[in-house]
Amino acid sequence: MKSLAKNKKALSTVVTTLIILVVSVLLAGVVTMYAINITSTRTQQEDLRLSKQAIWVYANGTAFAAVSIDNVGGRDVVLDKVQVRGVEASWSTVYYTRRSSALSASLNCPNADINWSESFTYATGSSAVFDNDSYDKPLASGDTMVIYITSPDSLNVNDIGTTIGITVFTENAQYYVECNVKSAETA
Repeated sequence: MKSLAKNKKALSTVVTTLIILVVSVLLAGVVTMYAINITSTRTQQEDLRLSKQAIWVYANGTAFAAVSIDNVGGRDVVLDKVQVRGVEASWSTVYYTRRSSALSASLNCPNADINWSESFTYATGSSAVFDNDSYDKPLASGDTMVIYITSPDSLNVNDIGTTIGITVFTENAQYYVECNVKSAETA
């Protein structure tokens, strides 16, 4: 018995408690990171790419804004609203067409007296009849939507040469691009 009492080479109670706490916190952190990784890789993310944005103004004040919206995320989205220079465009002024692939060419300026129910060549090698309704616009994953906004409220001929933003809103996010206003008149 005397030999056991003389051996005092054990860890103190404080050090033992600290080791147990540190190990348990590290294990909890590893389990949390694993759970976050599993859930985030299985969750499909919303991701839109706005491109080919353009705004044109005719000398008589008629204006058009256009943008191509690519849904590159893993889930379908619904476009809630579109704004030009911070002013919401009514769906009745938005004309759109859907594509199964992204657009590579720049968007064309429509004529001031365009008839949207007739086929319109909106880009080099691409023409379509544009739809118009008063509902939010669903956009499937992997698809592209080309939209034209007729006569945005906040644009006129004095805006030619200025930079203006176009914002597209969904339930979860907003996507913003800028472009310079161009003259729609040609020589």
